[in-house]
Amino acid sequence: MKVILSGGGTGGHIYPALTIADQIKKLRPDAEIIFVGTEQGLEKDIIPRYGYPLKFIEVAGFKRSLSFDTLRSFYKMFKGLWDARKIVSQEKPDLVIGTGGYVCGPIVWMAAKYGIPTCIQEQNAMPGVTNKILAGSVKKVFLGYKEAEKYFAGKAAKLEYTGNPIRTEILDHDRAAAYEELGLDPKKKTILVSGGSRGARSINTAMQDVEIALSGREEIQVLHATGDANYKQYMEDIKKKGGVGDNIIISPYLHNMPTALAVADLAVFRAGAIGLAELMAKGIPSILVPYPFATANHQEFNAKAVEAKGAAKVVLDKEMSSDKILEIVEQLLLHETELKDMAVAAKKLGRPEAAANIAKQALELLAK
Repeated sequence: MKVILSGGGTGGHIYPALTIADQIKKLRPDAEIIFVGTEQGLEKDIIPRYGYPLKFIEVAGFKRSLSFDTLRSFYKMFKGLWDARKIVSQEKPDLVIGTGGYVCGPIVWMAAKYGIPTCIQEQNAMPGVTNKILAGSVKKVFLGYKEAEKYFAGKAAKLEYTGNPIRTEILDHDRAAAYEELGLDPKKKTILVSGGSRGARSINTAMQDVEIALSGREEIQVLHATGDANYKQYMEDIKKKGGVGDNIIISPYLHNMPTALAVADLAVFRAGAIGLAELMAKGIPSILVPYPFATANHQEFNAKAVEAKGAAKVVLDKEMSSDKILEIVEQLLLHETELKDMAVAAKKLGRPEAAANIAKQALELLAK
């Protein structure tokens, strides 16, 4: 049996595909899995590290205005369809799964045209353009958020709300062992702060005064990843303001996020779909600051969907300030019942079985 998975550009499309691939291998050890991506996306570096073969096609997103770039995108779209046709003809896959990004459009569409069972996984509450187009051709659409259903009008029979796939290591980390590994105090509440792998300027700017205010507090500790590019300046700026105590741990990057999530009592995060899925699976309450320039503002839709269920507090980027964040933190520390209620709500939203469920249902398409 041969399966093609395609999703690229960002880790938010790539890691779900990898997680689904691992679950397919558990269910069907004989499965041969091939990834399809572009040479410009992060998949070029990420996929080979996991031992899966990767083939490339050419494709690009469209500008909303007519320009030379738009014409070049049209050329790449047709080139991508030609490349996809060649891969499908050569590999003859039994199943094709797309997890978002422009790259999965040509390969999923071409496979559907050839009558090969196909499905897509949409991570966000506001679906991407590619997946909305592909929904008409595929057999199944797996949703990370139930709120996305309304954007797939007339496709109800294809929709399955599964939640988003998360890495198994996220669930496997022991809390006590994680405290020891990170050198943190298990008696203190832990706030985990991250703006993603590159950091987030608005979160970093606000957190400086928050961390100075929380410095030296006996009941709390902060673990903050600033992002590699922001770390040096952040440390210089906070030093000018007097520095912070030992209960504030600041680093450029958290190389083992599963360990950090294992100890978090509260998170200050962006609202990317996979990061949120990991928070929910671990039952971690959050203060969410959606990235304002995300495509179709999908991070705000994600964040507000979680907030509506009582699992998070949302602060828009334009409203972000130290006072705002500190006010929420102090409120939750003072009213521990509210923090616990948010944790329960987050846990209810968690779908740790999502990847296994998607793999199982995708493989069932072969039987049909």
